[in-house]
Amino acid sequence: MLVGICDFPSSYIFPPAGYGGIERWLWAVAEGARAAGADVHLLGPGWRTDLAGDWALRSVRLEELQPGTQAARELRTTGYDLLVVGHEYPSHPEWRKIWAELDCDVATFQHSPVFQHAADAFDGRRSRLYCYSPEMAALYATHTPALEHAVHLGLGEAEPPAVPGRDLIWVGRIDEEKAPHLAVRAAQLLGRRISIVGPVFDTDYLRRHQALLSADHVTWVGELGGAAKAVAFSDAAAFVYTCSRTYVEAGAAVFGESLRAGTPVAALCWREGTCAEAAICDATGAAVYANPDSDDEAAACALAVAIEQALTLDAPAVQEIGFQRFDPVRHFRALATRPC
Repeated sequence: MLVGICDFPSSYIFPPAGYGGIERWLWAVAEGARAAGADVHLLGPGWRTDLAGDWALRSVRLEELQPGTQAARELRTTGYDLLVVGHEYPSHPEWRKIWAELDCDVATFQHSPVFQHAADAFDGRRSRLYCYSPEMAALYATHTPALEHAVHLGLGEAEPPAVPGRDLIWVGRIDEEKAPHLAVRAAQLLGRRISIVGPVFDTDYLRRHQALLSADHVTWVGELGGAAKAVAFSDAAAFVYTCSRTYVEAGAAVFGESLRAGTPVAALCWREGTCAEAAICDATGAAVYANPDSDDEAAACALAVAIEQALTLDAPAVQEIGFQRFDPVRHFRALATRPC
């Protein structure tokens, strides 16, 4: 099978070193496809130049080609069986024109809960959409999505063997939607230290919660990537997941990253059917459901209960399940299989 992985225009290096969603997913699919025995081309000019010696790079974007041109014909004669792309492209008119000439399948994963697709973007067979959670699948029900755990990887992020960790960790972009202050307060209630890992997206949010987020039990790590990110997860006793009351998590890289490191997850949920519920089980973490009408203190108290439950779990067992549930090869094969 010949697979084209199309890059995603972004301000991050690609594959990204730290934070990133679609980019890390595309890289995981590329790794999984090659490990599964497929021939893989990385399409687009945005890939890291240090990949050139080990990967087949093709500096072309479908949306920039014109139908019937020599470049478009050359792309067709390459004979791709499958293109894997960011979710925007199957609804991009210029991209679709070239894809129609290639006579190949396309698969994508929905990484945004608000993006609106063209009505005919997916047929469920030749063009396929995948969603992480029942909540996301319901949002895109008209496009016949399939449920699938997304796998996300960064370059050089092989996880070390799991060992019992020490403190708590929270990982993500730091803003109102991700609500790390709830994790910080839950850790405070338990008398535990917590590390905050990720880029700051919202300085106003930081100012509003400055007293809590600058407390003595909080360590600000900044954005991590590569081996440092994998080690940060591995060294933690539990990963604490939070989000705001109305936020819809779409791709949820952090769940797979945590479980593959052997770090159990304590998740705060505001409703059923979310990515947290889809990602973890009793053997890998604990999810608590807080009333959206309750205040932050009540939510943090509920989250503290989930943390205590997660801390009782066995790290090697969590990692074993994580490797199975978030396996790049298994994920690629799911994306590459056309439904009967």
